Amino acid sequence: MSRIHSTAIVSPDAKIDPSVEIGPWCTVGPNVVIGKGTRLISHVVLDGWTTIGEDNVFFPFSVIGAVPQDLKYKGEKTELLIGNRNTIRESVTLNLGTVQGGGITRMGDDNLLMAYVHMGHDSIIGNHCILANSSGLAGHVTLGDYVTLGGQSGVGQFVRIGSHAYLGGQSAVEKDVPLYCIALGGRPIAIRGANIVGLRRRGFSAETITKINEAIKLWSRPDVQKEQCLLEIESQYGDLAEVAQFVKFIRESESGVAR
Repeated sequence: MSRIHSTAIVSPDAKIDPSVEIGPWCTVGPNVVIGKGTRLISHVVLDGWTTIGEDNVFFPFSVIGAVPQDLKYKGEKTELLIGNRNTIRESVTLNLGTVQGGGITRMGDDNLLMAYVHMGHDSIIGNHCILANSSGLAGHVTLGDYVTLGGQSGVGQFVRIGSHAYLGGQSAVEKDVPLYCIALGGRPIAIRGANIVGLRRRGFSAETITKINEAIKLWSRPDVQKEQCLLEIESQYGDLAEVAQFVKFIRESESGVAR
């Protein structure tokens, strides 16, 4: 059987792998599914239609699968899906999706959400992301893989942050941030160059990093219009798959793109 502390309140209808550890004063609702090796340290609330993968760790006072902070939500069956090997620190809040937003809030694998992080309804987090203390995602936010979000930062609704992007602390993000960039500040957030250190750590070659950095320099020029920038980037570096993805991300934006 699962190792469930005597003070925990666990619905008999919850589906819990026998290897799961549920610590003191935790609450698990009837529609929760928990995969093997996952640990609830203490005082964790799991509610809603929440499905959790394997080997996750939830620290005290995290509230997972609560109803969306959206007045349009009327109790519909919507979901929160969490992958594997995520670390959810103290007082993190992860909300269910809404019908209007597709019905699912989703997190991938190997993410670290530090204390007091909020992940709003219908948001999507990829893999290997780090969200530092007191940062927040409004509804419908999308983060790619290996995104780092600095402490006390906020990301507005429907904003996308591309893979390998690094956002400085206390940033206020109202426009999409392209792949591979360092960005900081707010209203507007500004790109400061390529995330060179992060790209090196993830095995990108020196040549690839150089071309990515040059493409980002072109994009962040304030004196050149968007389409002209993109055409110049494609002309000089478009043969590189990473740069092609960078350009595609910008062209697909519906919220505007930071420069």
